[in-house]
Amino acid sequence: LMRPLQGPRGRSAVVGTVTLCLAAGWALQTPGGVSLFVPQPNINATVAQNILLSVEYSCRGVATIEWKHVSSWGTTSIVEWRSGNYVNISTVYKDRVTTFENGSIQLQNVGMRDAGYYFVTVMEEHGTNAYGTIIVNVYEIIYEDLHFVAVLFTFLAAVSAILICFMWLCNKSLHLFQKKTTHKLTASTTEEIELDTIEC
Repeated sequence: LMRPLQGPRGRSAVVGTVTLCLAAGWALQTPGGVSLFVPQPNINATVAQNILLSVEYSCRGVATIEWKHVSSWGTTSIVEWRSGNYVNISTVYKDRVTTFENGSIQLQNVGMRDAGYYFVTVMEEHGTNAYGTIIVNVYEIIYEDLHFVAVLFTFLAAVSAILICFMWLCNKSLHLFQKKTTHKLTASTTEEIELDTIEC
């Protein structure tokens, strides 16, 4: 009943970009100042659902958090903010993104184009960076399948109604047959009584 996103270009280019970004991030990351934890690196969602891209970071100084979305349609900057200060949300995501102090974001009313890779970068003021990735799969409900289910349900309901009517008619026929049989028995009993009275 659900179909995964199929982008206009191959996924191999996206996977290559993701690998390069991660390799560059790990190469640039220095130990110490900032750490980042991604509890759910894979998220499955359906169209029009709200999803939480959850992360937890720790930092000695003031951190800047940046989120980007990479898919077969390209790379889009989502939001950037400094802890305790400004929040800069991309116009594409205006009214759809909520930011949280721990670095997480919530995307509202996701569509098929929201599927892909989400990169979060936490930059500490002294130059230490931490990187995280979340893969989001967005599925749509196939309306042809729902139509088939609706037709099947209607057919079964019609068959049930016909069976109920048939059982009701059988019950009525049986009731009428029992009435006639009872009436015949009563009539024959009355005739026997009258015959007995005449013979006497």
